[in-house]
Amino acid sequence: MPQPLARIIEQLKREPSRTGSIVITVFGDAIVPRGGSVWLGTLLEFFKALDIDSGVVRTAMSRLAADGWLERNKVGRNSFYRLVKKGQQTFDAATRHIYDPPPSDWTGRFELLLIGNAGDRDASRDALRNAGFGSPLPGVWIAPSGVPVPEEAAAAIRLEVSAEDESGRRLLGESWPLDRTADAYLKFMKTFEPLRGWIVRRETLSDADAFTARILLIHHYRRVVLRDPLLPTALLPKDWPGRAARQLCGEIYRGLLPQSEQWLDRHATNEHGALPKANGELARRFGET
Repeated sequence: MPQPLARIIEQLKREPSRTGSIVITVFGDAIVPRGGSVWLGTLLEFFKALDIDSGVVRTAMSRLAADGWLERNKVGRNSFYRLVKKGQQTFDAATRHIYDPPPSDWTGRFELLLIGNAGDRDASRDALRNAGFGSPLPGVWIAPSGVPVPEEAAAAIRLEVSAEDESGRRLLGESWPLDRTADAYLKFMKTFEPLRGWIVRRETLSDADAFTARILLIHHYRRVVLRDPLLPTALLPKDWPGRAARQLCGEIYRGLLPQSEQWLDRHATNEHGALPKANGELARRFGET
């Protein structure tokens, strides 16, 4: 295993358990483009490389199913999992946020959502946060106009506001913890820059290591970028690290993609056998247009 990857795994072990979050990354990044269903044994083989016990993985899968993210299909003694419809909708929004270039057609306006005290307020809050909305006050959410509003928040009162005056900029500053997000981007780059060097030098990398590195790359990156509202450049500091972090992530991702897909070709199965080839969306990830 390459030393940069080994260090990333060691760092992961020192953090609180994030097995469920990594499962979500595997589905969103690798399984959804290949039909959406995967055998539990495929996941267990992957997690073995992270030195995560199979019992921990099984518990995480059960919790994700109980929470309405995954559904299990049992064929004989084998279990296969796929995203439920609710999970797929959330993944679609997250996929655009992670892999697509930031929007360039900002109108100078922001969408303001007012969420009431209905029983689904918690679901609305989580969906809005994952879609990149910020919240300056309880029940108030904001994002640049054009950002898709999650289905969970469809009943919200919607207004348009301007951020061109001082009060508007103050509203933005109180809606997102940009300083913390900037620090998280810098930490991400420090963690993964050695891996880019390994790839650029064309050092030996097995298919299994490539897949492990790809999943951990997106696991770390999505934890930052899904909290980033992807504000227009005019509203960001000149030294905003989000742009450099995206460039780094994209370069590493494209370098890992061919071999990581080979690992899936050889090891990943669903109810019908080998997973189908990835759809065309995969090749467009981290493109500029």
